[in-house]
Amino acid sequence: MYAFTYDAPATLDAAAAQAAAGARPIAGGQSLLPALRLRLANPGQLVDLGRIPGLDRIHRDGDQLVIGAMACHQAVADSAEVRAAIPALADQAEHIGDRQVRARGTLGGSLANNDPAACYPSAVLALGATVVTQRRDIAADDFFVGMYTTALEEGELITAVRFPIPQRAAYIKFRQGASRFALVGVFVAQTQAGVRVAVTGAASSVFRQAALEAALNQSFTPESAAAVRVDHAELGNDIHASPAYRAQLISALAQRAVAHMLG
Repeated sequence: MYAFTYDAPATLDAAAAQAAAGARPIAGGQSLLPALRLRLANPGQLVDLGRIPGLDRIHRDGDQLVIGAMACHQAVADSAEVRAAIPALADQAEHIGDRQVRARGTLGGSLANNDPAACYPSAVLALGATVVTQRRDIAADDFFVGMYTTALEEGELITAVRFPIPQRAAYIKFRQGASRFALVGVFVAQTQAGVRVAVTGAASSVFRQAALEAALNQSFTPESAAAVRVDHAELGNDIHASPAYRAQLISALAQRAVAHMLG
């Protein structure tokens, strides 16, 4: 690794001040530490968010579920509050990475990193969640900008995510065997306002699938999803899958998600 200094402040204000001065925040470190080991990152200074009290709290607030940014994946998966309010989110967290990753990786770290194949961004986008920072609230539709890019500004730290509780939801992932990231993952959420469908792993960033949303808002059935032709023009192409194959996966996984939701 390149040489760097390390600090672990006990308050959010102190951490934010250091981040604003150029320090690189570190949450669970599941993406940053491998980058440091490979010398792909040279932050100069790290500010650890792990000692700030309250950032890992999970609780229900009316018709919303609030999850602290430092809640690890396993805590989300095990939370009785999450399982009762949004079972699909608990199930998603339970199948992220392996046991070690789930014990260290965090909700906020995953969102701030915005890996194109990460699972959580699809839940945030499909559920129409709000990303809360120490400065403002950011709607999910405005948060994800592009590959590894978000609306976060310099020194801005995620403190929590507010998830509206849906009528029902499901997340189905076709995982890449070696990394356990999503080759394609589809999160379908049905609320009083309608159906939202978010896709991860298929493009440079998570995105909503408008054609599937329109079809499922007309008729919420697997057959309705199957009738949608998923355009592969802007989907990813790599050693794991072609754009056309990813388009087929989006269709198939959306159908499975709807079937699961219908029971």
